[in-house]
Amino acid sequence: MSSQTKTGKVYLIGAGPGDPGLVTVRARELIETADVLVYDYLANPKLLDWARPDAERIYVGKRSGLHSIPQDEIEEILVERANKGQQVVRLKGGDPFVFGRGGEEIAELEADKIPYEIVPGVTAALAAAAYAGIPLSHRSYSSSITFLTGHENPEKQSINIDFKQHGQTNGTLCLYMGLGQLPRILGELKAGGMAGDMPVGVIQWATLNSQRSVYGTVDSIVSDIESAGISTPAMIIIGDVVTKRAKTEWFEGRPLMGKKIVVTRARDQAGQLTALLESNGAEVIELPFIQVQPDFNPQQLAEILAGIAIYEWIIFTSVNGVTAFFDLFYKAFEDIRCLGPMRIAAVGVATARAIESHHLKVDLIPENANGDSLADAFIQNEGIESIQMLVVTGNQNRETLVKRLETEGGAIVDTLPLYKTTKTDLSEHPAAERFRKEGADAVLFTSSSTVKSFVDQAAALKLEPDAKKPAFGSIGPVTTNCLKELGLSVGFESKHASLDHFVIATTKHLKG
Repeated sequence: MSSQTKTGKVYLIGAGPGDPGLVTVRARELIETADVLVYDYLANPKLLDWARPDAERIYVGKRSGLHSIPQDEIEEILVERANKGQQVVRLKGGDPFVFGRGGEEIAELEADKIPYEIVPGVTAALAAAAYAGIPLSHRSYSSSITFLTGHENPEKQSINIDFKQHGQTNGTLCLYMGLGQLPRILGELKAGGMAGDMPVGVIQWATLNSQRSVYGTVDSIVSDIESAGISTPAMIIIGDVVTKRAKTEWFEGRPLMGKKIVVTRARDQAGQLTALLESNGAEVIELPFIQVQPDFNPQQLAEILAGIAIYEWIIFTSVNGVTAFFDLFYKAFEDIRCLGPMRIAAVGVATARAIESHHLKVDLIPENANGDSLADAFIQNEGIESIQMLVVTGNQNRETLVKRLETEGGAIVDTLPLYKTTKTDLSEHPAAERFRKEGADAVLFTSSSTVKSFVDQAAALKLEPDAKKPAFGSIGPVTTNCLKELGLSVGFESKHASLDHFVIATTKHLKG
């Protein structure tokens, strides 16, 4: 069915407070299948990674004092794309119906007879309170929760709410978009009878690893905010429940909270390391120093796959090799049993995990994740003389590994290069620009190639005078030697060449 004949539809989706893990299953399903995504400033850009590569992405970022596209033009975009027969996802921070102008957009869709669906999201007040450990309701202190906004209409810098009437509330007040008007709002609350010692909590960037909280009273909170450097977006919670917040800071108390760490891998290869760092509270900047692309000889590949059963060992030297090999293997064979009875070796734990995701057992993993350790394990513990082995690798071949297997172990080794690793140009990359301006607490190097690329692009990564100078972390001895050879100081090295140990070493170094 062509786009001109099928019926278009608009999905108003709550993108939640920021953490992608708080988005609903229904929201993700729709993002993954959308033709067009129209998203706000407060919708986490990571949500766009779920979309189809060919989906159109339209940024209509709106924040206090800065509106890139007027509301009526946003509504026109929704109607226009739907009339073309497209499935349109409108991503709105928080919930579409809680100070999100969802009602206005629905009115326009109904006027133009555009089908729509509403997908609710976690609104900022609920999320900020939970991630700060504040119970919005409490049997002894608060039996009501009131959501208020500092700007009923984001197009104007004024408010019409009479805050005096909320001055004697016995419940909890949750104030959205109120930071700019806070002195006036607090003055009206006090005029209405609120005590100056009423507790107040302010949570900036709630649910993200950049979250920061400050606590005070109605009388002190404005100066407390200024001292802490808190700015928008921030949720303000007023009420006795603020003093009942959890003693354990389950979110902000994580070991790497407040630390900014650069990961030197392409996004599709950085996932596991980034996830480990973020789960410990770090704010991660992903700098793709290298990119991985398929690169193989079709004739050589066909010959090796045709005779795959002759190999007694297959050795994978990287996660990239595992991914490339099985992508091609499944195109040639429909059954994993066509791999034959060979045994499997992996250079490290991360590579082994990638293999195990195909429900295959890894028979050999060296203690240290490098080619020499793998060669030692084979030569010392396995009888490989005259054994046929296949090493799956990239364009930067593990020549030492292959040479040692052949000369010291007596094995018959074939290599199968399936991908190439090339350096990226970071001169215009937004992550590089952020690094130049802000710096970081640490830069983590996971291979020699990322170290070399970092040095090669030194001009594009030169820090501005006020940027924080990072410590350089190495995943293992090979990477450490490369750092030293290229004149870079090594702040710390992972005890074992695995991502888990690398994160432990990073935490230990940054916590001092």
